[in-house]
Amino acid sequence: MYKVVIIDDEPIIVEGISRMIKWDQYACKIVATANDGIEGAQIIRSFQPDIIITDISMPDMDGLTMIAGLKSEFPDMEVSILTGYRKFEYAQRAIRLGVTRFLLKPSNMEELIEAITAMTENLKSKGFRNEEVKEEETEHLDNEASNFIVNNAMKYIEQNYLHKITLSEVAEKAYVSQWHLSKLLNRHLGQNFSEILNSVRIKEAQRLLCDPSLRIGDIAERVGFIDMAHFSRVFKKNVGVSANEYRNTIAQKNIEQSIKA
Repeated sequence: MYKVVIIDDEPIIVEGISRMIKWDQYACKIVATANDGIEGAQIIRSFQPDIIITDISMPDMDGLTMIAGLKSEFPDMEVSILTGYRKFEYAQRAIRLGVTRFLLKPSNMEELIEAITAMTENLKSKGFRNEEVKEEETEHLDNEASNFIVNNAMKYIEQNYLHKITLSEVAEKAYVSQWHLSKLLNRHLGQNFSEILNSVRIKEAQRLLCDPSLRIGDIAERVGFIDMAHFSRVFKKNVGVSANEYRNTIAQKNIEQSIKA
């Protein structure tokens, strides 16, 4: 029996899909339901279903990020979207991430059954498909979804590096486990989370050091470092010189440019 999870913030829709479809006819069984994306992601990791039917426009949730996270972490999982969100570009991106069907609310029973049939047929074919072909398809979808996750994670880091940001926090926003996000960052960027966060902070510190009116200690604090000694160590490791030497180099260049002008 294929395990199914349904996620929608409208309980009546969850109940309707659960009760009105004769799941056993499709060798399926509903193992859990959820009414928001965060709960849904937790349930999915717990039950590791074969099939998911989910909305992508629920409160406090980035639907495409959730889909990308799931397809990156569980590439063989079949996903169909049932939503009232009608932007064509959104549907295109969802399909590129490996979504099987993109259904618009209100959807009729025939559309739902066709989606379920398509997903179960895909699951069956995965069992018989040539392993090499299967690996190529899985790798393509994994790369698409993983790139999406890494880009979103980097955007979140760049927007929130000022406070004490953690890998757990970023992973939660990306709808993936800490372990999986850590693996993706290392694979795509060649750095661990701490190194990436420090790089973002030091890049901003280099920009601020161009302003001679700012004290180095204030700059360290402004880019998220509480400990000045830690800032100094990280800056020299990343840039190759101390923050003070870097500032003096900038000042010297400015003087030389003024003389030439």
